[in-house]
Amino acid sequence: MGWLQRLFGMEKPQDAQTNPTPVGTAPGGETIPPERVGLNGEYDQSGLAKRVALAFDEDGELADLERLWVAQTGSTVVLKGEVPSQALLNKAVSVAQSVNGATSVQTDQVKVG
Repeated sequence: MGWLQRLFGMEKPQDAQTNPTPVGTAPGGETIPPERVGLNGEYDQSGLAKRVALAFDEDGELADLERLWVAQTGSTVVLKGEVPSQALLNKAVSVAQSVNGATSVQTDQVKVG
């Protein structure tokens, strides 16, 4: 089961991207903030977390981490759960930081080992 299915109960949408161009506007008619851009560029309250999950799905080393969870608080990516090694946690942080809109990655809720 992929990240998007496990965390959000959804299959990967066709043409989904980790860093799409924003399409449309946010509620209130304003430009969509980078952390609220969805998988296809639409406004999505959980857009950053979904795009990080997609990036994890697309990375062979991270695709099978079933005890790690992704959330977001504003533009901060929050990782929770367990990973088998510090190297995999470092990889997850690096991938999360590469997603547009992520200003930091919080890992204090991740157990290594």
